[in-house]
Amino acid sequence: MGYLGEEIGKLGFGLMRLPKGEDGKIDIEQTKQMVDRFIDAGFTYFDTAWAYGESEDAIRRALVERYPRESFQLATKNAAWIKCETREDAIAQFEKSLQTTGAGYFDYYLLHNLGENRTKYFDDFDLWNYLRDKKEEGLIRHLGFSFHSTAEELEEILTEHPDMEFVQLQINYADWESPLIQARACYEVARKHGKPVIIMEPVKGGNLANPPDPVKAIFDKAEPGASYASWALRFAADLEGVITVLSGMSNMEQMEDNLAVMKGFSGLTEEQRLVLTEARKTLEQIPIIPCTSCEYCLKVCPQNIAINGSFACMNIVILYDNLEFAKNHMNWQAEEHGRKRANECIKCGACEQACPQHIRIIEELERVTETLLG
Repeated sequence: MGYLGEEIGKLGFGLMRLPKGEDGKIDIEQTKQMVDRFIDAGFTYFDTAWAYGESEDAIRRALVERYPRESFQLATKNAAWIKCETREDAIAQFEKSLQTTGAGYFDYYLLHNLGENRTKYFDDFDLWNYLRDKKEEGLIRHLGFSFHSTAEELEEILTEHPDMEFVQLQINYADWESPLIQARACYEVARKHGKPVIIMEPVKGGNLANPPDPVKAIFDKAEPGASYASWALRFAADLEGVITVLSGMSNMEQMEDNLAVMKGFSGLTEEQRLVLTEARKTLEQIPIIPCTSCEYCLKVCPQNIAINGSFACMNIVILYDNLEFAKNHMNWQAEEHGRKRANECIKCGACEQACPQHIRIIEELERVTETLLG
């Protein structure tokens, strides 16, 4: 049984990166197939958000309208810091999510991406009490929050709001000892307060599915044939007090790999833990831009710059020294998505305030400009 009473399983279906068709819209039929396979394998936790584009509508069509409501758990989130000028604007997110998903109620509802200047929106709009009322009304079964900031700030929030039932944290082997992400430190604060944890970004936005060659060599030697993503998922699922590990699966191949890893998972061996420690230490020696493509920066950028796409291109150069491919990909990022290039940044700093990874985005865009657009 899950830590809050449901039979969930250690794998959760993250709905941020659903498959898309040639028209750029979510492929509902493929999403339905993935939902069916996920449930057939015995897993029941689905994670979406108001801020995930058409994700809430897609999961209504692929899941809610096709399965008995009691057969799955649905989580969504309120991002009061995105385009909300009043309390009514923030409340409207909850009402919109309820309407769009058609779920009737939410098993897990989260205040989305607390930390730094974002927390004040939830405080100023008194969403804590509003959502507690929604829980009393039966529209929310479990209330918690996702978090991207320091362990010190997490301590303050959990002390001030002890009735929060769970915390969603970014945890993966690459960020475990990171002084910026503070994955271990935040995890330990949550456990000290007795809060079970939902893990997000276990594969770091897909980056750990294709790590640098020195890291691949470590994994290949330890378990030839095992996917690199499987190591990342197992690291996260091995931690105590974890409700579920979210994986943002985009196709059936990823789904099958994740199911093979997580179905019946009973923990890592000590030898496997040592392998992951070696991989982490090797990875920490390679200075890449730690972007997970969450796209929070894009939501606040007045220039509509392809920030995460620019960083992905820069990382291709850093890791693979493939300048031509990176330049071609940079052009595609801008032209296909109608976004501006890095050299059009006006240095307003809004992106840096929204970035969960605490990236110095302005400096990195200057580096992108010099390397790929010069």
